[in-house]
Parts: sequence; C-alpha cells; structure tokens
Amino acid sequence: MMQFHKYQGTGNDFVMIDDRARAFDETDHALIAQLCHRRFGIGADGLILLRNKPDFDFEMVYFNADGRPSSMCGNGGRCTVAFAKYLGLIGETTHFLAVDGPHDARVDNDGTVRLKMIDVNAPIEAEIGEDDVFLHTGSPHHIHFLDPEEHPALTEFDVYGAGHDIRHDQAYDPAGTNVNFVEVPVDPAHAWPVRTYERGVENETLSCGTGVTAVALAASQRGAVSPVRLQTMGGELEVSFEHRSDGGFANVWLSGPAVRVFGGEV
Repeated sequence: MMQFHKYQGTGNDFVMIDDRARAFDETDHALIAQLCHRRFGIGADGLILLRNKPDFDFEMVYFNADGRPSSMCGNGGRCTVAFAKYLGLIGETTHFLAVDGPHDARVDNDGTVRLKMIDVNAPIEAEIGEDDVFLHTGSPHHIHFLDPEEHPALTEFDVYGAGHDIRHDQAYDPAGTNVNFVEVPVDPAHAWPVRTYERGVENETLSCGTGVTAVALAASQRGAVSPVRLQTMGGELEVSFEHRSDGGFANVWLSGPAVRVFGGEV
C-alpha cells in the first residue's frame, strides 16, 4: 500500500507522494498514468514526488498525466510547497529544486503560495498567426490573443480543437507545446481570462501556472502592468514581474491558492 495526498491549485490537481524514502518506482510510467486516470485511478492532471535533496529543503519531481516526466509545472510547484509545509518540512519560506532549477517560495497566513519562477526571455512571434506569441516559462507556451470581432467570448471558444491543432503543429515538433487562449479585457487592469490546453494531459485543464505566467508577461506588451491578475476556469492567479533591459523578465512570481483536498492509500 502507498500513501498519497491530493492537492489542487485553482483546479489544477495533483497526486502528491512523500517519496523521501525513495520507494516509488519513477520508471513505471504505466503506474503513474493509472494513478492519474480519472476513471480507473485517483484522478489528476499530474503526479508529484517530494524527495530529499542536499542543499535544498526538498526536490519536486513532476510527471504529466500520461505518466511521463515533464517540464516545470507552476501550480504543481505551489502545491508541492503547500505539501512540504503540511509535512512540517518548511516554515513560511522555502528553497527547493525542480526540473528547471532552484526556486524560492513563501506561504502567506491565508494559505496563498507565492512561487518565484525562472527569468524569462522576451516573447517571440509565433509562426501560426499575427495574434500569437511564444514564451518559455519553465515549460513551453504558445499564446493566442482572441480577436474580439471573431471570438466575442472565450467561454464559447473551442479550446480542445484549436489547442490540439497548435500543440501538434510542425512548428513545435517534436516535443510540442502548451497552448493558451486569452480574452483581452476592455481594461488591462482587470483580470485577463485564460484557458489552456496542456500537452501530456492532452486536454484542457482548469488552470496552468506556467501558462498564466506566460500570458501575463505577453500581456505586458498589450497594456497589462505588474501585478497582472489572470482568471482561469478554476480560479484567479496573480503574476508579478520586472522588465529587463533586453526585453525579458526577472523577479517573476506566481501567486494563488494551493489546497489539500484529501489523502488516502492505494
């Protein structure tokens, strides 16, 4: 029997396993996929192992719902920080290691988890359309800003169909990309509505941390000012940042709730 915990950050949900004893077989991709399956397993967008790591409070090892290791997951990182605090490994602040390098984070009294992301290069124009840009925020993200004359509401947009096509476009071969669709608010100070198709999950998720980070940085070219509020299907997140002289971004922080839903054994 294996103990697990279920966490969610604005609806982006994860199976969390305390693997400090290194008992979990991370090469068993079929098992990971089964645990993440919403019909035959626990159900989650991904699985995360928390492990010991010298010189760090802990290490976060992330797998997509397809059972494969993947790039950085922002909401998963925030949930891992909340999990580490639940286990008594950290206090209000932490320094941990993820696949894209070291991260700092802090937990507020109200449960908000603030995660420092990697520095990010300037957005580049994507090949697919004039309202499209690409950013790497620890994971690759294609961002499409909806034309209000063509798409009056993000809620009615075919995220799965359009996201699937862009995710598999030859421009992103062979690894593919995550895809974010954004409704531009009338006032850029208002929350920016975002919906995301995630590779590895191969479907829309209720929220994506690295995705909203990419959207916030790209939105800064369209009038958004740090901190930017992002409205996902699962709740609201906030991204703050500083502009670098080369067009990139530094001191990038992703903030929002990270909640333990339940625990059990399987």
